[in-house]
Amino acid sequence: MAALTAGTKAPDFELKALDGRSFVLSEELAHGPIMLAFFKVSCPICQYAFPFLERLERAYGHTTARIIGVSQNDPKQTVAFSREFGVTFPVLLDDTESYPVSNAYGLTNVPSVFWVGQDGEIEISSVGWVKADFEEVSRKMAEARNIPPALVFKPGEDVRDFRAG
Repeated sequence: MAALTAGTKAPDFELKALDGRSFVLSEELAHGPIMLAFFKVSCPICQYAFPFLERLERAYGHTTARIIGVSQNDPKQTVAFSREFGVTFPVLLDDTESYPVSNAYGLTNVPSVFWVGQDGEIEISSVGWVKADFEEVSRKMAEARNIPPALVFKPGEDVRDFRAG
């Protein structure tokens, strides 16, 4: 099964965050849209993508539209990854034995990113690093806050258009 596509209802789930808090997707969507970013710490494309996700977090803040990481690793490895790549947005822990949430979203590769609208519908489904999808997420985050899109790529910065996950 391939990753869920845009237009699909996002499966609801409950996971623990690194800080021990419980996260229930349907409850959190009441506060605004959410971008779910699934990753594995050993994935080189995740290591490439997450600093750019952190730029979005810093550009838009953790308010109306939020970025939520979903780790496929244990807490110790996930904390180390978050520190190394400067991740400040919340990170949830999928069960490393059965991966119920990753499987519910049809993951075959990471990173996989899903923009889930406030109505629970997946509006963006992106596997690997796709610069155009990243730019669309940036536009959606800006739209959710009623502000112009932030400049998330630095002038002259070499940012690849695509990298397979």
